[in-house]
Amino acid sequence: MPTLSSEEIKQIKVCGKILSDALHKVIDSVKPGISAEYLNDIAEKQLRNSGARPSFLNHKSHNGNRFPASLCVSINDEIVHGVPTKDKIIHQGDLVGLDLGAEYLGICTDMAVTIIAGKPDNENDKKLVNSAKEALNLGIKASCAGNTIGDIGFSIQKYVESRGFSVIRSLVGHGIGKEPHQDPQVPNFGKKGEGIKLVPNTAIAIEPMISLGSHEVKTKKDGWTVIMADGKKGAHFEHTVLITPSKPIVITQ
Repeated sequence: MPTLSSEEIKQIKVCGKILSDALHKVIDSVKPGISAEYLNDIAEKQLRNSGARPSFLNHKSHNGNRFPASLCVSINDEIVHGVPTKDKIIHQGDLVGLDLGAEYLGICTDMAVTIIAGKPDNENDKKLVNSAKEALNLGIKASCAGNTIGDIGFSIQKYVESRGFSVIRSLVGHGIGKEPHQDPQVPNFGKKGEGIKLVPNTAIAIEPMISLGSHEVKTKKDGWTVIMADGKKGAHFEHTVLITPSKPIVITQ
């Protein structure tokens, strides 16, 4: 795990604050009838006005595609990487996943939430969203120096499955810092004590992705939007977490 210098730790904390402020501006703007593109424009404006750069914009995938926006907007059965187009309109009761990355002075942070537009259609949607949020909290609690990547995944998986939901297997969290995505991978499943040990002065993005149905996913024709293969709804939460000699620090709080 690449370590961060004392100066880089200061920078990542500033970047985390910028990112959190920007994403909360987006959250406050979500309501039925607006487009995903409108939310993307808010996110990009907020980041740039704060001196940061949207790290997802033009981000290159493993197949050479470049992401065309700053904000990922994933609705209902879209679990991650939803492209925010002007014709993607948010409706009453939709589960709206918002995922945003920022770069500030060469250091990156990442954050995601899932919210319900307007009033929830049913209690199961609320349970799904709340379970994904709590799974993130449990993953953060497990991310202490000396613990392993497997300890994080175990805590998330155990809780999510106890709530009757599935953990997505083919999408994982990751290291973060000088790059938006770097080693190690941080799965949302695993066994206690397995994987590399967490060391101080490193940062990871913990991001539980869970579903009402199967964990199987597929990618839409746009090459980016990942959807649940069975069409069931999903939820996604993420924080950038700094590993310290004592307790973990959530820098996108």
